Amino acid sequence: MADLSPAPDRSGDPASPSRPLPRRARWPWIVALLLILAAVGWWWWQGRTAQEAAPGAPSAAGARGPRAAGAGGPPGAGAFAMPPIPVKVEAARSENLDVFIKSLGTVTSFNTVTVRSRVDGELMKVLFKEGQRVKAGDLIAQIDPRAYQVALSQAQGTLQQNQAQLENARKDLDRYQTLFSQDSIARQQVDTQAALVRQYEGTIKTNQAAVDNARLQLDYTRVTAPIAGRVGLRQVDQGNLVRSSDTNGLVIITQTQPISVIFTIAEADLPRVLQQLRGGNRLAVEAFDRADLVKIADGVLDTLDNQIDVTTGTVKMKARFENKDESLFPNQFVNARLQVRTLKDATVIPTAAVQRGTPGTFVYVVKPDNTIDVRVIKLGQPNGERVAVTEGLKPGEPVVVEGVDRLRAGAKVEVVTGASDVPAAAGSQLQRSGEGGPRPNRGQTPRP
Repeated sequence: MADLSPAPDRSGDPASPSRPLPRRARWPWIVALLLILAAVGWWWWQGRTAQEAAPGAPSAAGARGPRAAGAGGPPGAGAFAMPPIPVKVEAARSENLDVFIKSLGTVTSFNTVTVRSRVDGELMKVLFKEGQRVKAGDLIAQIDPRAYQVALSQAQGTLQQNQAQLENARKDLDRYQTLFSQDSIARQQVDTQAALVRQYEGTIKTNQAAVDNARLQLDYTRVTAPIAGRVGLRQVDQGNLVRSSDTNGLVIITQTQPISVIFTIAEADLPRVLQQLRGGNRLAVEAFDRADLVKIADGVLDTLDNQIDVTTGTVKMKARFENKDESLFPNQFVNARLQVRTLKDATVIPTAAVQRGTPGTFVYVVKPDNTIDVRVIKLGQPNGERVAVTEGLKPGEPVVVEGVDRLRAGAKVEVVTGASDVPAAAGSQLQRSGEGGPRPNRGQTPRP
């Protein structure tokens, strides 16, 4: 029997499918849909801006042209392709690379003399200008000589007096010897006269020494330069009384041509240096400024110390520089580079191309199709801004030296050669020429 009772009323049931959602429940879905549309629009706009900023990018009309012609793909699909990354490269080269040992050094004069007066007296004349160059034997000061001239005259007078007595004694000796041969006087008288002559001869030698000493003291009143070099600031002014016991002296003379640089090397590097010296080779030494950027002078290794300093584990070296232009100054701080060998036909790249990361030491190599290959290498000896590569790279292969920030294996790149070719969008990636030196090399980890 059919159930003829009325159906239950479900209009008040919120889960009923025939009842529409209230307006309050629709708003979260609408907001989420708007956010998704905004994100897609922002992504599309960023890709289109990057494409237009790249050199040779097609115009907006040109970008739409392929699709209008039936190139395929959804609208705006070309805008999402990443443009080539601009980079600067330099090819690895095969060349001779000098190997240096770097150290800190101090310029030291071979000879430094404090000129002092050897006699006491008034400083009458100062015959040099502060800072001038002098030669050995040049007169640089004059001390009052009058007292020493008087002493010389007195010594010479005493000498002449005793010379007269000696001459008279010799004549008497001749007479006594004649009389003794005639048996007119006794032998004792002749011997006494001979002894008197020898006594006067000794006195003459003493008087002559006194004369020579007085003449030497007179010569000391003329102060001369003992070595060739540059004089410093004078320590005593004209008119002052100087003494031989003064410790400051009159002036200091420093030899500047040639000049030396004293530096130290680690004891581990000593065998390489000794091997070259025992082979009769003269090792070149270069002196650089405090910033280690500008080479000041070239010299050669002169000698080394005879023992290792046990407190520092280093040994002292002395290099000789001719210093004809006086570019090196005594007590100047320099960076010394001792050349110990030369690598023949080594594969050399700029140090700016070397990266360090998870794979180890590597470089970004640009392949012929302008894509990136991450190449793990082994480094050899460095020399300033260049370094030798022993494994992993061949001469002629281009390596990236600037623009490595966004690189990864297989990335498409565009090689630029000048600041005018660098796109504005990549200004933060490359150093423009003329705006400072090379950017510091930061360690990079290649992205897969």
